[in-house]
Amino acid sequence: MPSVVLIEDDLHIRQAVARSLADMGHHVASAPAALAGLEAVVQQRPDLVLLDLGLPDLDGTELLKMIRAVSTVPVIVITARGEDAEVVRVLDSGADDYLVKPFTTAQLGARVRAVLRRRGETATRESIQIGGLRIDAPTRTATLDARSLDLSPKEFDLLLYLARRAGEVVTKREMLAEVWREPYGGSERTVDVHLSWLRRKLGESAATPRYLHTVFGVGIRLAAPAS
Repeated sequence: MPSVVLIEDDLHIRQAVARSLADMGHHVASAPAALAGLEAVVQQRPDLVLLDLGLPDLDGTELLKMIRAVSTVPVIVITARGEDAEVVRVLDSGADDYLVKPFTTAQLGARVRAVLRRRGETATRESIQIGGLRIDAPTRTATLDARSLDLSPKEFDLLLYLARRAGEVVTKREMLAEVWREPYGGSERTVDVHLSWLRRKLGESAATPRYLHTVFGVGIRLAAPAS
């Protein structure tokens, strides 16, 4: 049962949309404001977010940017704002689709199915190769130079997250937010420990890195070894 977080301040719309989604077979959690919605996204890790822009505590576009800072969850914006410039701005800010109110239940269902289908197709075929390191998301397996790596679930999650951002410097706070779902708390020592375990399994150390390169004072960059 796909899970959805609905962030909408209008009670009647929120109840109607939540009921429609439930009738379609989705598990629905709803929030009437931006910060409550962000908390629900972080804690529940839904398959999809439906986001209104006119929220009482924060504009929905700002919330979208906050969600994108901690998650790659698909987001469909549902709003009364239908101007072309606004649609373009919101899609460029990270939304996956845009639905203008008022909309029908059939229209909503079609958009939800399309976004979830694209998400599933991407996840099914995702396999990342970086040098001799290969990470396969669907089977949750990783190999190094064709040798299977024995990774814990959290080690795999961390390696996959870094691999998806290969070449970028990722901060420990970002890792805590995305891998441990702790954007406002948590100890960076947790990240340090898991990075140390990963390095050992990759046959390297912080002093002699091959794949996991420390950028002091900033974070970690995953990159293929220099040839």
